[in-house]
Amino acid sequence: MLKKILLSLSLLLFVFALQRVSAQVIKGEAILGMNLTQVDGDEVFGFKNVGANMGAGVLIPLKKNWDVSLEAIFTQKGANQKAQYRDSLNNGVVITGAYKLQLNYVEVPVLVMYTDKEFISAGAGFAWGRLVGVKEWEHGKLVETTTLNSGVYGKNDFSILADLRIRIYKQLKFNLRYQYSLASIRTREFENLAGEKWTRQQYNNVISFRLIWVFNEKQSQRALKEK
Repeated sequence: MLKKILLSLSLLLFVFALQRVSAQVIKGEAILGMNLTQVDGDEVFGFKNVGANMGAGVLIPLKKNWDVSLEAIFTQKGANQKAQYRDSLNNGVVITGAYKLQLNYVEVPVLVMYTDKEFISAGAGFAWGRLVGVKEWEHGKLVETTTLNSGVYGKNDFSILADLRIRIYKQLKFNLRYQYSLASIRTREFENLAGEKWTRQQYNNVISFRLIWVFNEKQSQRALKEK
């Protein structure tokens, strides 16, 4: 149900934006940056995982100071923790507490943006991400059963976004973005050495730092003024 609602809202928003585009110039975006990520619910804490965030987008003018942002990006999420200790189980297996998770997504964020004095922009929206790659390491060893088609992690990640952009040079903008999953990406059962078990839902938690170069910005502003 959640997937259908978000996809429907995205389609309606895009159609509405296209209806407002007549006699206006769509702005293009080239995007390059990085993510600091963690997975809430994995018993690993802190934004210690670093991943890529890159792609392209368009800004569709609605009216003065307002745009709809639509992107297609490759983004890496996950978690990372270095070895915390060193111990051996009765079967000789060495455990260290080290953990690493890499989740690769192709993602489509949709946001509504407001720009003040052509200098700072703020916006909010949501995104749909499709999982295209996954690797998981526990205690320094690759978990062979965690694969893209194993069903361990959900193929879709629906999330909410908050976005801030500041012009730093001509059409170049610095972008700070926060993103959080709306639905769990995995349900996992944990067990400690004492045999105690518990279950947790897991969610992507992402902070992005990006540089965005905007194309056709002056032409779009001129078109709005002439309208």
